[in-house]
Amino acid sequence: MTLDGFLNAGNTGHLAAGVLKQNEIDVVHEFDADFLIDHRSRRPMIRFATDHFHGYRPHRLDITKHRDLEGNEYLLLSGPEPDYHWEMFVDELHDFIDENNVPLVLTLGGVPMGVPHTRPILLTAHGNRPELVDRPSLWDSEIQIPASLSSVLEFRLGEYGHDAAGYVAHMPHYLTGVDFPTAALELLEATGMRLNLLFNVEKLLIAEADTNAQIESQIDEQGGLDVLKGLEEQYDAYQRGAGRSLLADEDHIPSGEELADQFEQFLAQQTGDEQN
Repeated sequence: MTLDGFLNAGNTGHLAAGVLKQNEIDVVHEFDADFLIDHRSRRPMIRFATDHFHGYRPHRLDITKHRDLEGNEYLLLSGPEPDYHWEMFVDELHDFIDENNVPLVLTLGGVPMGVPHTRPILLTAHGNRPELVDRPSLWDSEIQIPASLSSVLEFRLGEYGHDAAGYVAHMPHYLTGVDFPTAALELLEATGMRLNLLFNVEKLLIAEADTNAQIESQIDEQGGLDVLKGLEEQYDAYQRGAGRSLLADEDHIPSGEELADQFEQFLAQQTGDEQN
């Protein structure tokens, strides 16, 4: 499951879904997006040509069946994160899981963190049973965070006795507003290993190379090397066990405003590219 919404920094879930949607076999379940989505805050697209409208693309929230490169089948739930009626959505999804004997729900997403784009992407694994967490946790404490639909779903499915787990990619927080394929690729690799699936990521690898080249170019032009070096030192200290966490004190992490200033030209360029 990957939803566009709260846990989608760097469009990680959306980019991963673009790969996971390949080789679609069938739509096996449709949710009532008109009932679940606030269309005024996330307006669907329509085209205007000279004197008339056409090509209206309503929101879709559904479960589709796909095959990987080796013919293995899997189900994908994708679309916008519901704005309304979370518990009703969870109940409907639970009924589908129960009726179709779905053994595991795996959610994918991304969150902004104080990490540099020049280091390997870290993943936080989670699950509603300890046995479902397949890699060491990056957390050694408890924090209170705003809920997402996927977090509520994992919690509720645990109450129902259904297995649910997931991965959250740690996104460089100065790149959360643009596509960052590197994080999506890390999510897809973890998913493939977990479910024994093989995906075609060729286009995403090309996009990764182009994006990283543009990032490096903007850093050189805008003098962001000092800011980047600070993040790299923090990341390396954490990996050595010398740092407390990647949520260090504000005195040790460049602020979001500082990083935004350093990368303003890059972000503006990317936004312009997406609109063209």
